[in-house]
Amino acid sequence: MTDQVYVGALTLDLLLGDVRSLKEKRSVVRPIIAEVNRRFPAVAVAETGALDLHRRAEIAVAVVSATASNCTQVLDSCERLVAGRPEIELLSARRRLFNDED
Repeated sequence: MTDQVYVGALTLDLLLGDVRSLKEKRSVVRPIIAEVNRRFPAVAVAETGALDLHRRAEIAVAVVSATASNCTQVLDSCERLVAGRPEIELLSARRRLFNDED
């Protein structure tokens, strides 16, 4: 019997508030990424898309776990944390779960 490894990936498409430059965008996105890192130190999180758009951002979160349910719980918590930020609107959330048989 082998141990399973699960990798969960979450991609969040964000609409930013009143942002008029890439510098302002960074001042909104960086604290979100920092808060996810602080609250969930075992996940990897980064801005991964819409890098040249002022009012849009894509953030991805990844987690590795021994159980699918733990992956799902952690990604759910990360999604709620980001969605609860008043300065952004969460447009969509896409998630994938992989195991070592995929």
